Amino acid sequence: MRQRVEWAPAEAAPGRAEVLLLQGVPGDVAVPARIAALHEQALAAFLGTAEPRALLAGISRADFARVYRGEGRNAAETPLEEVVAGAERLALFVATVGGGVGELIRDLFGRNEPALATMLDAVASAAADRLPVLLAERWPGPGGGGSGDGGRVLAYSPGYCGWHVTGQRALFAWLDPAELGVTLNASCLMEPLKSVSGVLVAGPAAIHRFDPAFGFCPECREKPCRARLALLSRE
Repeated sequence: MRQRVEWAPAEAAPGRAEVLLLQGVPGDVAVPARIAALHEQALAAFLGTAEPRALLAGISRADFARVYRGEGRNAAETPLEEVVAGAERLALFVATVGGGVGELIRDLFGRNEPALATMLDAVASAAADRLPVLLAERWPGPGGGGSGDGGRVLAYSPGYCGWHVTGQRALFAWLDPAELGVTLNASCLMEPLKSVSGVLVAGPAAIHRFDPAFGFCPECREKPCRARLALLSRE
């Protein structure tokens, strides 16, 4: 069943530490007053323009296998194949903070306000990264989509962990998120840019643990799995 989810901008707003980390500022560094003020200004701009929303729908393991296969360009071995094999539930999703934020960022650059534009860009990026987490808490309904004792719901996206970015086409064809106003360009990048897509995987926490030693891992710049695996290891 397809489900549309909407949030107030404040619900999607990231913390300052998350925003500054995207700009290379560690969380244990004292933040200068001018940077803190710039963040507050960017956050206010985000709260005034963002329209966070998402669409998700449960999918069977067999149907997901076809979506995941996409155009046949995935890595030969990927962690998601093993993760999905142990899953209890799966759901495809597309989520966005809306196009207004991106328009404002472009406008600020055009008005020669690069500092505020860059800070707002980081706020919007961190907010987009939060949306799958918020979805996991809501799926399959208010109160969260836990999976029993020790269960976790985590998101995996095309472009990461060996799932080729062209997998977006099969994902969009299956979910059809046109009502969100999110589209794909020829390079399979989403518009609005501050959008995310992928699959929510619910199951025992153990299925989400894997050794990031696949052939494609050295090419990954962001290494988002490291923080995820570190969190799982503490549970």
